[in-house]
Amino acid sequence: MRTSRLEAFSDGVLAIIITIMVLELRVPEEPTLEDLSHSATGFLTYLLSFVYIGIYWSNHHHMFQLVRRVNGAVLWANLHLLFWLSLYPFTTAWMDETELARTPLLVYGVNLLAAAIAYYVLQLAIFRAERADSLIKEAVGRDLKGKLSPVLYLAGILSTYVAGWLAVSFYVLVALIWLVPDRRMESYVAQHGLEA
Repeated sequence: MRTSRLEAFSDGVLAIIITIMVLELRVPEEPTLEDLSHSATGFLTYLLSFVYIGIYWSNHHHMFQLVRRVNGAVLWANLHLLFWLSLYPFTTAWMDETELARTPLLVYGVNLLAAAIAYYVLQLAIFRAERADSLIKEAVGRDLKGKLSPVLYLAGILSTYVAGWLAVSFYVLVALIWLVPDRRMESYVAQHGLEA
């Protein structure tokens, strides 16, 4: 089975997620900078979640340039990932509306962690579908960022009991780590000439 339908569906879902998130931003009631400042938390939480969606979209795109076989397990693993990503608008809005209260920050961290686990499960499903000749398995290699991220998410979740800003710092740190492009994956795609 080809990957084009899976990729198109995923792209559409991610675009809808971003659209829903931006619609959650509070428009200032008055045309003043002071009233605009009341939307600052909402904009920053939106920005963080937008970056995360962008990271997943980019990595998903690179990964499926190397995928040669898709089966039912891969389709369901992809839906599992999209489920957790589709909760980002809810957890983002909850953080914003509660001014970064402990429970919404904790739930946001759990949402981030669940999406990371779902992405890993998707990779495993692809590895199994492609068996020993999996290009993606070779390209991923040791996946240090993938192994470090859940640890940092857990640290963020636990730090919600210490200070909200500390939890947000861990979540931002993971995003910053992933913002640095994985040149290994890009060069692997270029080397194998699998660009669609």
